[in-house]
Amino acid sequence: MSKKVRIGFVGVGNMGQAAHLRNYVMVPNCEVVAISDVKPGHAQLVAAKWGIPAHYTSHTELLANEQLDAIVAIQPFTRHGTLIPELLASGKPVLTEKPIAGSVAQAQRIVAAVATHNTWMMVGYHKRSDPATMLAKAEIEQLKASGELGKLTYIRILMPAGDWIANGFNQNIWNTQPEPEFTWDPPAADMDSATNDAYWAFVNYYIHQVNLMRHLLGESWQVTYAAPAGNLLVGQSDSGVTCTIEMSPYQTSIDWQESAFVCFERGWIKLELPAPLAFTRPGRVEIMRDPGNGVQPRIEIPQLPWVHAMWQQAQNFVDAVAGLRPPMSNAADALADIQLARDYIRLHRNK
Repeated sequence: MSKKVRIGFVGVGNMGQAAHLRNYVMVPNCEVVAISDVKPGHAQLVAAKWGIPAHYTSHTELLANEQLDAIVAIQPFTRHGTLIPELLASGKPVLTEKPIAGSVAQAQRIVAAVATHNTWMMVGYHKRSDPATMLAKAEIEQLKASGELGKLTYIRILMPAGDWIANGFNQNIWNTQPEPEFTWDPPAADMDSATNDAYWAFVNYYIHQVNLMRHLLGESWQVTYAAPAGNLLVGQSDSGVTCTIEMSPYQTSIDWQESAFVCFERGWIKLELPAPLAFTRPGRVEIMRDPGNGVQPRIEIPQLPWVHAMWQQAQNFVDAVAGLRPPMSNAADALADIQLARDYIRLHRNK
């Protein structure tokens, strides 16, 4: 492209730097032109490290002074309902981290702002952008269309707690300055304090898997069972596919062992994903085909490029801003995730 997409960053804390900024500065058709951060002096230090031309202490200053094509806003999700509509009012596409908000009501407010300001929003479900997930998704859709391995019957996602950082913060600039007082979103009106805390914990850690399930299914799904121990969620898709998410039946100290197992009547696809902040490391895909009728069953393990999900997500967002592809996720999609999460908490806690 002859013209690079101009990106402004709102927030360059730990995740803002490690998961996003260091990737956007490496995207060929992207230029990070300005960053803002509320901590005194922090944006200046980060801008100097990464060669960012301009820095500010507030998003209002950034928006008033810069000509942007899009905004990357990496903030606590319990501020999204307050902050993100202000950013969407610029009319520019916005990328945030997951989840879209801390409550269904705040997410609905964001979805309404997207429509009001005639723009779009992409939520950082980076697992969709892992080269392994992108390949697995394309293969699933091809198998559903061809029917060569029969119907899609079952999807199991396993995500034990583990070392998700994978030394990903070791290049960060740290700032111990206190943050100013923020305006936080109100908690959900239909939950007591303990239930709300459980909800926030679930959406903070497992909303990726809730979203990945629908992405792999290619359709909506509903929760039908929540194990009392809090380590198993069972559901069913609109077309009747059984869905399970196993939540930390064990944990690892220096590893990350997330996986998805997608079953057809005569074969399966296994997807293994690396730690979220692992660098230049894609996931792994294994495909088993057993068509029957005397055809020799086989297992394929495609070789994937040395590209990690966070960089590919940055490229996918920039390409969507440039009109080269649709966004990998949107606000309505993310709203459906936290609505499903609310259904899970209602089943699990009977509240």
